[in-house]
Amino acid sequence: MSLNLMKSLKTAVVVASLFAATAANAALYQFTVTGDYNASWQLNSSGVADDGVDGVGFVIYDVDGSFPGSLFDLADLYFYNADQDGGMEIYDYYNDFTLLLTDGPQLYTGSEEGVITFTPGSYSLSEFGGSGRYTLTVTDLDAPPTTPPTGDVPEPASIALLAGGLGLMGVLRRRRYGK
Repeated sequence: MSLNLMKSLKTAVVVASLFAATAANAALYQFTVTGDYNASWQLNSSGVADDGVDGVGFVIYDVDGSFPGSLFDLADLYFYNADQDGGMEIYDYYNDFTLLLTDGPQLYTGSEEGVITFTPGSYSLSEFGGSGRYTLTVTDLDAPPTTPPTGDVPEPASIALLAGGLGLMGVLRRRRYGK
């Protein structure tokens, strides 16, 4: 094999491994708003925003989902920093209309101008300047299903410890009461 071919193959392997590592780290999250307004959409757990201002927030444009009142079920999603009272906004660009504007906790970590990461959980939101109440639930769709516990199962080390203790008690008893 020529030296150039070897270099090309090594480069291809490095690039492929970087793409594989990036894809493995990004989980698909389901976002569901319930309460006085209901909406749902899916996003990767982390990524780069379409636009952002450090210390203020960021926006992801044209997110496909279920956004009642939107023209095409597409919305621009704004997520605000805790310094801006947190929360989020669902904006229909094509109707030039805000569907939902809330205050609440900051719903992400990371830099608004860099990589952002969402955290699964349930968040209470309140309408900005109004009385509406909402719950945003973020669910990791790639997480393994959780099953309710069916009972405590001892670990092998615990069983070995118990067996060793019982064996030692038997040896001591045998020694004490005569062989």
